Amino acid sequence: MDEPKRRIATVTQINNYIKAIFEQTPVLGNIWIKGEISNLKFHSSGHIYLTLKDEGATLRAVMFRGAASSLTFKPENGSKVLARGRISVYERDGQYQLYVEELEEQGKGDLYAKFEQLKKKLASEGLFDEARKKVLPQFPERVGIITSPTGAAVRDIINVLRRRYALCRAIIYPCLVQGDAAAQSIVRAIEYFNVTNGADVIIVGRGGGSIEDLWAFNEEAVARAVAASGIPIISAVGHETDFTICDFAADLRAPTPSAAAELAVPDAAQTDAYLANTQQRIKKLLKNRAAEMERHFTLLASRGAITRFAQRFDEASITLDRISDALTESFSRRCGDCEKRLSHLCASLDALSPLAILARGYAAVTLEGSLVKSVKSVNIGDKLDVCVSDGVLECDVRTKRAKGQKGEMKNEV
Repeated sequence: MDEPKRRIATVTQINNYIKAIFEQTPVLGNIWIKGEISNLKFHSSGHIYLTLKDEGATLRAVMFRGAASSLTFKPENGSKVLARGRISVYERDGQYQLYVEELEEQGKGDLYAKFEQLKKKLASEGLFDEARKKVLPQFPERVGIITSPTGAAVRDIINVLRRRYALCRAIIYPCLVQGDAAAQSIVRAIEYFNVTNGADVIIVGRGGGSIEDLWAFNEEAVARAVAASGIPIISAVGHETDFTICDFAADLRAPTPSAAAELAVPDAAQTDAYLANTQQRIKKLLKNRAAEMERHFTLLASRGAITRFAQRFDEASITLDRISDALTESFSRRCGDCEKRLSHLCASLDALSPLAILARGYAAVTLEGSLVKSVKSVNIGDKLDVCVSDGVLECDVRTKRAKGQKGEMKNEV
């Protein structure tokens, strides 16, 4: 059995065929479509590229320069519009799109209404006040980066940091920057750096995109976390024309992630040049000051001021020597007087010493450690200690006699 003959077509033929079907369908040749603008781009050629979207789908569109020149308003992302035109296929890309002939503004989109409502609420609370903005450190050692680890933004930031100020460390906290879970991911990253004190300044951001792509940075939780941060935060979300609630809450807004890196750190080359220039200025000032002092010294010397000062110094030195000699003489004389008085006192004390009395032949008599001053305090048979200059005599009392009596004195009963 013969195989059926295969019909082979090129990609161009298929795209041409599909385009012909679109163009031969009357309803697609002149149709009004309601939608919300996103991904808006004004090309240098004068053409306008955009996407129309609703809750369920998106449709690419282009408005050529001729039709765009008749617009009575400036289209913006989030604007709700009515677009009239034809739907056809762009053969090169195989994409069908709306070729817009007319565009009528229908009002701001729901996301923009939410944006303005939240912005007004937080502004009334003072969350955007300049008075609460923190000053960025001049020479940060650690720069925290909160963004997607795979996006172009993180590469741009790191490249700029390395080029401008290689002394600082870039600490990346990878997080979601798009989608329903992105807001909480950003909040957790901000809290991490604050709890750990892990950075001197923080960059929060991502690359450009539609308002839907950037919406995580318009969430209230993110704005409050940014405002509550104890570490200064630079917001760098999207392109220069993109503004988010995060931008207003941050301490500083950068138009792009690259610009945020430039604002976060100084330019090392400029700093080096400034320091070198300052060093030269200081050297010049010191040199000029030294020359000025030398001229002043020379002038004083020529007027004899230095000689007069030297003479006064010599006179003061002589006076000081005289005072020193007088003090030395007075001190020596005073010491001699004190020495004589001390010798006299020592002699007096020596004369009064019991030991000196004993040395002259006297003795001290004690009874059981008490000095015997009277015969009445001693009885016959008591043992006495007789202290002389070179020792002690132990004696027994055999008799006792009062002063002026003869014979033995008996103990009284």
